[in-house]
Amino acid sequence: MKFTFFKYQGTGNDFVIIDNRSNFFPKKDTKLVETLCDRRFGIGADGLILLENDKMSDFKMVYYNADGNQSSMCGNGGRCLVAFANYLGIVDNECTFSAIDGIHQATIEGNTVTLKMNDVSEIRETEIYGFLDTGSPHHVQLVSGLDDFDVPNEGRKIRYGLYGQQGSNINFVEQQGDNNFMVRTYERGVEDETLSCGTGVTAVALAMHKLGRTKSNQVDIVTKGGNLSISFDNSNGVYSNILLTGPAVQVFKGEMVW
Repeated sequence: MKFTFFKYQGTGNDFVIIDNRSNFFPKKDTKLVETLCDRRFGIGADGLILLENDKMSDFKMVYYNADGNQSSMCGNGGRCLVAFANYLGIVDNECTFSAIDGIHQATIEGNTVTLKMNDVSEIRETEIYGFLDTGSPHHVQLVSGLDDFDVPNEGRKIRYGLYGQQGSNINFVEQQGDNNFMVRTYERGVEDETLSCGTGVTAVALAMHKLGRTKSNQVDIVTKGGNLSISFDNSNGVYSNILLTGPAVQVFKGEMVW
């Protein structure tokens, strides 16, 4: 089998993206997905995304983690897929698409994509961390000295120790200003730190607002892969109109033989 693929990245969170509107891709072949995402034996990526036809929206997003398994929502992946759909001429500057957590709206201007996330009505708080679901489950924990923090090991301990085999993504956060935060994320499915996580920084922004760390409804996040911005409305504890904004860039196009 030979097929064309594209590589995209959103603040260093990188994805293999394939146009699967003809349904040629063997979606149950988890080994193939894992190999394509492998950085030594394949193309290399944090995940793989299929763009497919959809009756309810402009296109459908099917997302796989680097371990080959289909996964929950990926914010940066969704933004990259919007850029890809625009590149293919499927959509112009605005679109809707279907993902595992429902219909999303998005806009694109140059290399900047803004993605509307689903509403969040529950944020669980403890003395040490917050937990919420922004399309994917996220643990949010404030730390000091984030630059030198051992994210892979500490993230792995919490991911399995607190959340078991199903797991959660683990976000370590350090406040830099009134509405500015630095974030490093350990992602389940990748089982390592990634340079950025879209649903993760969204979770951080909402959790920091809920915990009173910021009063602003516009939060700027610094990740190892670049900067992202999250805006939202809040009414009676329900977060709505959540917008994730940042770059989404095509890196290269290639052909894979399998």
